[in-house]
Amino acid sequence: GGLVTGSQLFLSCRSGKLTPSQVAKNIIAMLEDSDKSTPPLRAIVQWDQEQIMLMAKASTARYRGKCTLSYLDGIPVCLKEEFKVVPYHHRVGTVYLGTEPETEDATVAKKLREAGAIIIGVSNMHELGTGTTGCNPNRYHKIPRNPYKPNHFTGGSSSGSAAAVAAGLCPVAIGTDGGGSVRIPASFCGVVGLKGTFGRISSHGSLPLSYSTVSVGPICTSVADAAIVYSILAEPDPLYPYGLKQPKATLSDMCAPDLKGLKLGVDWTFFKVPDAVCALPVLYSAVEHLQSLGASVVEVSLPEMEEVRVAHVICILSEMRDFLQPDFNKHFQEMNLDTRANLALASQFTALDYITANRQRTRSMRFLREIFTTVNCILTPAVASTAPRIYESDLLTGSSDLSFTVRSMRFMQLGNFTGIPGLVVPIGYSTAGLPISFQVMAKWWDEAVLLRIGLKLEQFRYQTKKPSIYYNILS
Repeated sequence: GGLVTGSQLFLSCRSGKLTPSQVAKNIIAMLEDSDKSTPPLRAIVQWDQEQIMLMAKASTARYRGKCTLSYLDGIPVCLKEEFKVVPYHHRVGTVYLGTEPETEDATVAKKLREAGAIIIGVSNMHELGTGTTGCNPNRYHKIPRNPYKPNHFTGGSSSGSAAAVAAGLCPVAIGTDGGGSVRIPASFCGVVGLKGTFGRISSHGSLPLSYSTVSVGPICTSVADAAIVYSILAEPDPLYPYGLKQPKATLSDMCAPDLKGLKLGVDWTFFKVPDAVCALPVLYSAVEHLQSLGASVVEVSLPEMEEVRVAHVICILSEMRDFLQPDFNKHFQEMNLDTRANLALASQFTALDYITANRQRTRSMRFLREIFTTVNCILTPAVASTAPRIYESDLLTGSSDLSFTVRSMRFMQLGNFTGIPGLVVPIGYSTAGLPISFQVMAKWWDEAVLLRIGLKLEQFRYQTKKPSIYYNILS
């Protein structure tokens, strides 16, 4: 009863039960439907029937000739509007950027094409990635709906990517994560989200909003799909200097039958959140499940988390403000209210603040290096709350709730600030039927251990509830 995965789709095409062209036709009908539904889903904000069919036709021919390019051949994917994707507009959630259609692909778009994937369009996002709700009331975007409860937010800023995957429009989407922007929407929409190590997947061709905190990563229906996408996208890109020195991406031991020998670090005082009382029992059971597979839980102390929180905000906002200075001066009137507020707040930070924040980064990375000599990974909840409700006023003027933003990023910022990878996996539902997720973080470049633990966490979830908005691309 789970969501359709990319691996299922691949097998259906390989066995000849389905062709990528049939899948593409289904998707086009579903995209039309999702635009017309009440309220509109607003997951994919730009798509082109002709483009979709062209890629699908080429893939169908490769399946017939038994010469598929990769496990992603014929698999529908979407990319966050932050990436350049030919021939769409590179609007990055705004109304003023990307006035002309794009003529050059971002590295990830290029790699997905080379792998034979069908790019079904670009997905909605929080304007300029400046928030964690996904609320974007401007005329090109509107507010993407949470497939589990359409009157709730998807989370942001890779909002449409998570909504598209949860709603079944595509089993794979690509997002970016500077303050939880892959992991928060994946958690709120009940799908898998991976933030790679800083520099692991090239972000060349995406708008460089915050160069030191942003990592690229897949949002998928399953951990296996995330592993496949990761293995295809993770490699040095001459056009992206931060990832040039990375060790080879492997999936070693990913499918080991148990977790024997793994040490899982938990800082229980950090783990327990006043808000998450409803979710704590299921989170504790998930930890016990991992222990039952042979892993041992080690208590660790994550020092200076309050300093990390403040320093991360100073880094990400200062870098965004620096990069968007011309936009702020020239397009202030065309920005959403919450974007203006965030960028105005950012202008209050000084060079001294930024330097102090980066000293904190060095300290925090040193603490983590020590912690990772004793444990293989760190376990936390994903988000301290479930997806928030959408109110009428949000549709018109947008939403700005700083206390929510702070809460939603609580477990996210350490990964963005220090560059370590993080994986979120859905493990259950709140009494209201909204997804609850779990996060695993590991040392730099050790995504393989995350995927190994993620596979086991996935088995812990005894049921997958179908979202109330769900399209089955296999039918």
